Amino acid sequence: MSRIATTFAELAARGRKALIPFITAGDPSPEMTLPLLRALVAGGADVIELGVPFSDPMADGPTIQRASERALARGMSLRGVLEIVSQFRAEGGLTPIVLMGYANPVEAMGVDRFVVAAGAAGVDGVLIVDYPPEECLEFAAKLRAAALDPVFLLAPTSTDQRIADVAKAGSGYIYYVSLKGVTGAGHLDLDEVARRIPMIRSRVGMPVGVGFGIRDAESARQVAQVADAVVIGSRIIEEIENAPVEAVTDRVTAFLGTIRRALDGQGD
Repeated sequence: MSRIATTFAELAARGRKALIPFITAGDPSPEMTLPLLRALVAGGADVIELGVPFSDPMADGPTIQRASERALARGMSLRGVLEIVSQFRAEGGLTPIVLMGYANPVEAMGVDRFVVAAGAAGVDGVLIVDYPPEECLEFAAKLRAAALDPVFLLAPTSTDQRIADVAKAGSGYIYYVSLKGVTGAGHLDLDEVARRIPMIRSRVGMPVGVGFGIRDAESARQVAQVADAVVIGSRIIEEIENAPVEAVTDRVTAFLGTIRRALDGQGD
């Protein structure tokens, strides 16, 4: 059983929902990424999605686009991301890490080389936004052979066939995009989420996390009533953008703590 699957199983046994924060590696600087990973763990993260910066992040809104631009301007690369994960593991970090990004950096490195390097670094899962499941069964198989979970997206517009394809190719968990738009959008349709998640979970046979549009403790709490995990990214990036460098990690830990307490049924 993978580290991601083990984490979800342990949470389910305790009646808890997973908190999955996202940050972009290299933002606000490469040197700050490792401290930010520690800050996310301190804030209550169960799994971390670590963004691989890319120059054309088509699924992301302005906030995460800016994070990618800042990271690339400071020299962050896919190899740099893997080195940070290696450092996190070397200092004893056990929280599962999912690399989230786009196909170009992976293709530039070479798929086989990437799979080996990600496994060696201590990555637990990979979510490539523009790798549709029906076109990357071989890639998914290579990931699983290296003990990495291929994580896929589903959306409100996903067809029955796409859901079946994801169930076949994916493992670890499913990332359900809660709205028709990009990351950071604010029009979260909770009724639609509540309607779709039980059906998707029954068909894919794995936990379902919900992201896009979750911005505060209350929206996280409501999503957690029907989902197995809450994914939050743009709102964390805003904390990073708006905090002085010396306060970034404390701000991120404090904000994520409000989400953790909401998921655990504790008020602030």
